[in-house]
Amino acid sequence: MARLLVLLFLGSAAALRASDLSPYFGTKSRYEAIHPHLLADPYSLGPSEPGFPLPAASCVPIQARALIRHGTRFPTRKQIEKLGGLHEALVRRSSSSPPCRPAERLAGWAMWLRPEMDGRLAARGRRDMSALARRLAARLPTLFAARNSLAFASSSKPRCLDSAAAFREGLRQVHGHGSLKETFEVNDKLMRFFDHCEKFVKGVEDNSTALRELDAFKDGPEMKTLVDKIARTLCLPVSELNADLIQVAFFTCSFGLTIKNTNSPWCSLFNTDDAKVLEYLNDLKQYWKRAYGHEINSRSSCNLFQDIFKHLDQAVLESKSSTPISSPVMLQFGHAETLLPLLALMGFFRDTEPLKADNFAKQESRQFRSGRIVPYASNLLFLLYHCEKASSPEEKYKVQILLNERLLTFPHSGAKVASYSDLRNHYKHLLDNCHFNKVCAMTKPG
Repeated sequence: MARLLVLLFLGSAAALRASDLSPYFGTKSRYEAIHPHLLADPYSLGPSEPGFPLPAASCVPIQARALIRHGTRFPTRKQIEKLGGLHEALVRRSSSSPPCRPAERLAGWAMWLRPEMDGRLAARGRRDMSALARRLAARLPTLFAARNSLAFASSSKPRCLDSAAAFREGLRQVHGHGSLKETFEVNDKLMRFFDHCEKFVKGVEDNSTALRELDAFKDGPEMKTLVDKIARTLCLPVSELNADLIQVAFFTCSFGLTIKNTNSPWCSLFNTDDAKVLEYLNDLKQYWKRAYGHEINSRSSCNLFQDIFKHLDQAVLESKSSTPISSPVMLQFGHAETLLPLLALMGFFRDTEPLKADNFAKQESRQFRSGRIVPYASNLLFLLYHCEKASSPEEKYKVQILLNERLLTFPHSGAKVASYSDLRNHYKHLLDNCHFNKVCAMTKPG
């Protein structure tokens, strides 16, 4: 009977392809999961969005600041080694145990991931960046005009440096080689601020109790049910599997889709309900380690937040004095871990109740879904306008914020456009009270 149940399960799951599971891949999601139209045409701007850009007759964009997550990458060495161990267990099982079709199918899978790939940018990731560059240049042609100077900055990680290079190449396809005026710097203090914040590193990153909700979910009923099911499917003792290995198998399905655009046989292990559980597992990690779970997660990004407003302030002053904008376009390449804390600091995607180990079912309609917020190539764009015909001086400078090329609704107003003075005033307490060294200092006992 158990064997029959396994075959029935595999038969139903086999109909699910990687693309069916892709809405649940979390931070391992491809950008096309939120913009399906890009599958047919990576340069398409898609349906026009009401309210963007502001009417050209009255408002002119004068500055764009984009924070961009690197493109599609290979898994880390640690993930590849875990997968290698699981694959070897299936190979051993197939050579010495009774027949088990699902296990044999995966044992025969060609292990194409190698440890030296270790998180590096994939060819697909270069295409992500080149296409994004061309779309942003098409959306904001006056700012991305060849005559303007572009300021690039990047994390020191190779996948970010390579993403910046691929983005620049995309712009050259628009303007021609040699026509861009640009500056470039590596700036980990802004793009990897979390590494420089002692309170975060010791209080969250290296704290074994900081992710207790994640650990509790790994041992909870939803994951236990899933581990048991996969163990039965693969005819393995349940003691040889755990939540981390199941997640690695799920991500292997995602890497087949994102990197090679193929339907990996690993996908056949999972159905949509399984995928929702594994999405929540990933979201719990991001929530407690990078977002609302601990205050220091978001507070550690305040130096980046201040830097954004410093340049917005400068652009406003230059515009008022009729001086050319010194930094019309700023493009910075970092990580999901760069964007999530900043978005949390600003109050985006905050749910009424925190994500916890015991409220999976209640969080089915949650706002905080990492795959929709920070897939590969995710981008956060601050766009400043000068509106000469505004009804009051306070309305002459306006801001829109786009996440992944869609307008965000400001948490403080419910609108998709804000006067710059109103927005700055709303965040005044953060801008005035971020002293990074003080925020990130560990509290001394006594």
